[in-house]
Amino acid sequence: MNPVIFAFLLTLFAGLSTGIGSILAFFTTSENKKFLSVALGFSAGVMIYVSMIEIFAKARNALSGSLGDTPGAWATAGAFFGGIFVILVIDKLIPSEENPHEIHKAEDYADNGKKMPPAKLMRMGMFTALAIGIHNFPEGLATFISALQAPSIAIPVAVAIAIHNIPEGVAVSAPIYYATGSKRKAFRYSFLSGLAEPVGALAGYLILMPFINDVIFGVIFAAVAGIMVFISLDELLPAAREYGEHHLSIYGLIGGMIVMALSLLLFL
Repeated sequence: MNPVIFAFLLTLFAGLSTGIGSILAFFTTSENKKFLSVALGFSAGVMIYVSMIEIFAKARNALSGSLGDTPGAWATAGAFFGGIFVILVIDKLIPSEENPHEIHKAEDYADNGKKMPPAKLMRMGMFTALAIGIHNFPEGLATFISALQAPSIAIPVAVAIAIHNIPEGVAVSAPIYYATGSKRKAFRYSFLSGLAEPVGALAGYLILMPFINDVIFGVIFAAVAGIMVFISLDELLPAAREYGEHHLSIYGLIGGMIVMALSLLLFL
């Protein structure tokens, strides 16, 4: 398969997994919560391990090869924290009520649905969809570049981002569902909010690919590592603990690291 098509398909898969979260919002049970806790921890483990062990190292190798060892090391560290800063700024610009990095469960909206007017719940869902779109744009670029430049880590990264998009789907569909009573409308908005991810991939392809070289690749890859680490620490692990017991999220985290390590070793 053409590498560009492969990268786009993985990005599409990761982004549209918000639809899974939409479905879970309609059928939330304690079993679902425990499963989601382990899954979110697993996703964090995959993203942290691959970011620090594989992506950061590839970025440093690319930058050191072009700029020299010391400038390359500084550039890698700067791009890594630059990626963190981008997501941090996005979070600060979005009110916590509509921020997908703030933990919201389906039953929270069920309770609010009894107290809040439907118009306010609908507004919450729509703004959350917009916020998720803003977040998913750089995540789509991250998935696309990972798939294009390092196929051996592409699938685990896409799966990890897909898992982390599930609670974002809950955050969109639940308030819209309790505002309108329509599962179809809630699912549609949740599903569409994930389209920003392939749009981010498309933007990266159209803007960056004509100019790609080792320096640009290294900077983007280091920034991708920073984005993934921030998402894992700021969103995935807190959400995993909120959905289940503390130990479940840690078991999932370690499991994700082990699976990621084995998948990388098999491609040596």
